[in-house]
Amino acid sequence: MTSAVDQVAWDKRYRQTERVWGSAPNRFVAEELAERAPGQALDLACGEGRNALWLAERGWRVTAVDFSPAALAKGRAAAEAAGLELTWTAADLTGYVPEPDAYDLVLVAYLHLPEPALRTVLGRAAAALAPGGTLLVVGHDATNPAQGAGGPQNPAILYTPETVTAALGPLRVDRAERVRRPVDGAARPAIDTLVIATRA
Repeated sequence: MTSAVDQVAWDKRYRQTERVWGSAPNRFVAEELAERAPGQALDLACGEGRNALWLAERGWRVTAVDFSPAALAKGRAAAEAAGLELTWTAADLTGYVPEPDAYDLVLVAYLHLPEPALRTVLGRAAAALAPGGTLLVVGHDATNPAQGAGGPQNPAILYTPETVTAALGPLRVDRAERVRRPVDGAARPAIDTLVIATRA
């Protein structure tokens, strides 16, 4: 479960550097969504907005949600500098309930919570999809501490394809697997879970 302490720590981290995660979108987001026709998108745990901004540049109407005011301020400033319009929402995702049946795309990238809380967030994300909408979930895999590089080390908050798909209810799972992601300066790639699902 997240807390005010978590929020303060993340605010501090976001204030310490210009861009914690860089400005380019996550590689799997770019690979999977580059050819998708734009629509309404919801980016949960958006951080500084690198994925949300990339989507907005491609014509998506994006709502970006995070619990860190510092991160959202940086995302908002980047959007204004680029002439992009996004909706920025400050909310703790453990209590945030998005509008149901409203989004053509819901993105959950590197949101790491204990399994019961993550299951709740993913269930709400699935319910937010419009018919035909796509959910993309990517995060550090449970095998990453021993076999990969970087990322959180606490096994209680790491993903597996099985735990993610189990939270998605009636969605059709199109892809659920472990994927590798190069990490600058690391001798081996990071291992992530990637799940893509569709509301039929």
